[in-house]
Amino acid sequence: MPRLIPSILIMAAVCAGNVSAAEPARPLVIAHRGASGYLPEHTLESYARAIDQGADYIEADLVVTKDGYLVARHENELSDTTDIALRFPNRKTTKTIDGRMVEGWFSEHFNLDELSTVRAKERLAFRDQSNNSHFHIPTIAEILTLRAAKQRETGRTIGVYIETKHPSYFRAMGLPMEEPLLSILTAWALDRPGSPVFLESFEADSVWRMGEGTAVPVIYLLAEGSPETTDESLGAIARFAEGIGPAKSLIVPVDAKGRTGPPTDLVARAHQAGLLVHPYTFRPEIQFLPVTYAGDAGKEYCQFAQLGVDGVFTDTPDLALKAFGESYPMPK
Repeated sequence: MPRLIPSILIMAAVCAGNVSAAEPARPLVIAHRGASGYLPEHTLESYARAIDQGADYIEADLVVTKDGYLVARHENELSDTTDIALRFPNRKTTKTIDGRMVEGWFSEHFNLDELSTVRAKERLAFRDQSNNSHFHIPTIAEILTLRAAKQRETGRTIGVYIETKHPSYFRAMGLPMEEPLLSILTAWALDRPGSPVFLESFEADSVWRMGEGTAVPVIYLLAEGSPETTDESLGAIARFAEGIGPAKSLIVPVDAKGRTGPPTDLVARAHQAGLLVHPYTFRPEIQFLPVTYAGDAGKEYCQFAQLGVDGVFTDTPDLALKAFGESYPMPK
């Protein structure tokens, strides 16, 4: 049995009774890097756990290998989430990525055969470390294979939510991400209207490239403190994307002491511009959860649901579903 996150033991709040039948269906539950609150992120085991917990979508961040394969990692610098430093100690180097000097081991310096020997580890020291060096780095094809198998097993639709990481950096070195990704989706018959797929990026050019080449919705991610929340900016985003993925603080601000302030009107204005809103990232640990919620992660989920968000990126899909309960039923 996995070690329980302490907040799970005290989380009791559910959103029952807080909405009327006229209000929106419950937000989509998007498993952020899989069930990454329980198992090392971006592994098949983490994605499978999220699906078993009932997540609507599993999220995969993609980087590129030297030989052009798309693999699931949050960053192309791999030492924070894998044991690559132990397996390839002489391959450490320094690179400039998006204007920042970074030292480490980079996906684009290794071919897929080499990375197949590398194993994932837990990135956060306060989370369970017992599964370190057990799970391999999956390709996007392996993730889609797992999704198909779990759909057959569960009898329900399971979505994928895919992010391009540092796409302009990779394109500049001759390793474009968008075209291979869309080709893979086409091969899996997922590049068509109504497919349970979202594509996302923090780079507007990548969102535009994906949107021009696909029939599935694309989402533009907004970092904490982003200035792109004015009505003018939202209108511009709506011309190339179907939604935004804002940092939570753009919707419910949090001060330096971890106290939440009055919610902004970003959700309402984004909806007025015709955009979906999928904020990130919901995590139950005290290191992340604002003190206003008094250790009860359910209260945070409920507040954002009541503000009308369309989906939530969460490390713990089971807690999101517990919080939403029966008050936000998905439409039949």
